[in-house]
Amino acid sequence: MEKPAIEGGKPVRDNFLPYGIQWLNDKEIKEVVDSLKSNWITTGPKMRLFEEHFKKFIGSKYAIAVNSGTAALHVSTSSIDIKPGDEVITTPLTFVASANCVVYRGGTPIFADIKKNTYNIDPNEIKKKITPKTKAIIPVHFAGQPCDMDEICEIAQENDLYIIEDAAHAIDAEYNGKKIGNISDLTVFSFHPVKNMTTAEGGMVTTNSEELYEKLLMFRTHGISKDAIKRFGKSGDFYYDMKYLGFRYNMSELHASLGIHQLNKLQDFQKRRREIVKIYERELKSIEEVKLPYVKNNIKHSWHLYVIQLELEKLRRDRDFIFKALREENIGVNVHYIPVHYHSYYQKRFGLNKGILPNVEWLYPRLLTIPLFSKMNDKDVYDVINALEKIINFYSK
Repeated sequence: MEKPAIEGGKPVRDNFLPYGIQWLNDKEIKEVVDSLKSNWITTGPKMRLFEEHFKKFIGSKYAIAVNSGTAALHVSTSSIDIKPGDEVITTPLTFVASANCVVYRGGTPIFADIKKNTYNIDPNEIKKKITPKTKAIIPVHFAGQPCDMDEICEIAQENDLYIIEDAAHAIDAEYNGKKIGNISDLTVFSFHPVKNMTTAEGGMVTTNSEELYEKLLMFRTHGISKDAIKRFGKSGDFYYDMKYLGFRYNMSELHASLGIHQLNKLQDFQKRRREIVKIYERELKSIEEVKLPYVKNNIKHSWHLYVIQLELEKLRRDRDFIFKALREENIGVNVHYIPVHYHSYYQKRFGLNKGILPNVEWLYPRLLTIPLFSKMNDKDVYDVINALEKIINFYSK
């Protein structure tokens, strides 16, 4: 049996393969250079064009570009006026930004447990967490698989709650034939470099509510009621009014330039991601120590992440050791995510402890993200497969 690199053997790869990375070419570079040579390098016409293209792609009435996915979450909780005393229900299996956006407003994030099959928030657990203080739900479409939105929307309607969908993983995903971003009050997207498309840094909020749209615009720019493009130039005037305590979350022309071309390439990116997923499913299904992602039949998965579950009872090592062993093979595996209530800030601030959310706590030590990005070639994919087989075979019971 071949010895793993962590035991002194030769690694599967000579160079490191990350779990995700952007794919840019000369079109994006030229567009950025054109922006640098223009009169507008901050918020301007290219950002507006990106918003127009994005809302057309999603099918929403409005799209508001900001400088990060976190900013998109923050302006969303601001637009629905989350304030001290309010509670917002979300999942513990997410990046901390999904909960931080509630804390920024002085609200309290309440964590509902997840389903063991989809890793998404469980609507039945949401019901258990509702109190008179509950104002909103933030479902997170983990890895790109949409949550049970029919049930979540029904809960929200019955209890007069807002829904902010965290779709940082779920661009191009669909639920019952409807695109994510066109279902509930607000939907948030991220364009970080590891996402399915990138603007280097950036985010977007989609909504069909004119009232929320107007608020989002103001919270994006200091709470000011007239945006920069209307104040500058020959036809502009000096007057503006600050109506809210807002933020400086504008997206620059440089970032929007990337977004315009990346959005045009998104379907090609997605096609390649799905090709890679098919290879993984075909080649990994025979490894009994690995459980592959479960996909519901009423959704279209966007495959931001490919998260496997390790059957620890069949291995002689835990997930953290397998993680290190694969890294030694130059395979950039990752873990998504450390449950939010495990973080010291949340434990100290809100008195949370381990042991309160059994499903996520059972799953967390078993979850492992393997590389998945559109720039991967077939050799990259089979390097991942070969390394995983090598490590699993060596450490299986």
